[in-house]
Amino acid sequence: MNKNITNSVTYIGTDDHDIKLFESQYVVPNGMSYNSYLIKDDKCAVMDTVDSRKTDEWLVNLEQALNGRTPDYLVVQHMEPDHSGSIMAAVEKYPNMKLVGNAKTFVMMEQFFDIDFGDKKIVVQNGGSLELGKHTLNFVFAPMIHWPEVMVSYDAADKILFAADAFGKFGTLDTDEDWACEARRYYFNIVGKYGMQVQSLLKKAAELDIAVICPLHGPILSENLGYYIDKYNTWSSYEAEDKGILVAYASIHGNTAAAAEYFANMLREKGAEKVAVADLARDDMAEAIEDAFRYDRMVLAAASYDAGVFPCMEDFLNRLSHKGYKKRTVGIIENGTWAPTAARAMKSILETMKDITVCDNTITIKSAMKDSDIPNLEKLADELIK
Repeated sequence: MNKNITNSVTYIGTDDHDIKLFESQYVVPNGMSYNSYLIKDDKCAVMDTVDSRKTDEWLVNLEQALNGRTPDYLVVQHMEPDHSGSIMAAVEKYPNMKLVGNAKTFVMMEQFFDIDFGDKKIVVQNGGSLELGKHTLNFVFAPMIHWPEVMVSYDAADKILFAADAFGKFGTLDTDEDWACEARRYYFNIVGKYGMQVQSLLKKAAELDIAVICPLHGPILSENLGYYIDKYNTWSSYEAEDKGILVAYASIHGNTAAAAEYFANMLREKGAEKVAVADLARDDMAEAIEDAFRYDRMVLAAASYDAGVFPCMEDFLNRLSHKGYKKRTVGIIENGTWAPTAARAMKSILETMKDITVCDNTITIKSAMKDSDIPNLEKLADELIK
């Protein structure tokens, strides 16, 4: 699939409708795009390759876009295999092409392919540039967004930021869906740990005159860029995007689930702005992570298990801790038949996170919710909504 972005820049990436799990862990019901671009000037530069799953299709796109020319440079902004998987195929097809990257890029490249690229390498520095003719690529290092070798490239001629994995999303380009939902799920599960580094990149980007953002996943962004940048600023500063409450539950036989659903309806009846519910044993964990970061409050409802907490809740909280979850208010509901331990286990993980306020009213349910539990649930709901 080729698409002209400007008179000089062409999209040559591919859509992958067959992939079920991106990075072998994230469900992608609408597939994934692997984005690549060609800049044609006095010199031709290819901006990244695609996953090896789509090498043959990508090479056809590249050859068609070249229209008889040969690429002078392959710029490698990110070495993760979904972007670097076709490097060797490109090198073999275009043996005179130079590879452009930073020092860390080539360390990784030679690890992946066990080849010394020798005189094919052009090693660039942070702030360095590559002259193509009317177009000049200026390189800005963006370490840990979300690998240490990542860099982005800015073309002042067309005011394009080639943004690597920043501003990416799940889903193919021919999928008609809201950008924010799948971009948010992508961001918090893949990039979320590195908010400080994203903030640094946003400050650098603010100094550039950007008309188009070309990410390595998801649609090319050319309208209302302030909207997308504002989302990234909110996400990377760990501020809540919306006022609302996620009720995340881990239930073994259904009793904790019933209590959680009852409590979610109670919150709605009391006027909570938005209430989302996640069954951590069955729903997409990545979407639960997304909602935890999206809203300013969360309720954890879990069964006790092996003197701790039911494993899917433990997994959920450990993932949140790993991704830097902070600045939130959390309510706790535990369930246990003979020795409830879930609350203690959940609190111990929450203590590893920063700026987390745990509600005073911790609820303990014995086996199944009863009418006698309702007044305590009312107190917790009031504390969350006050």
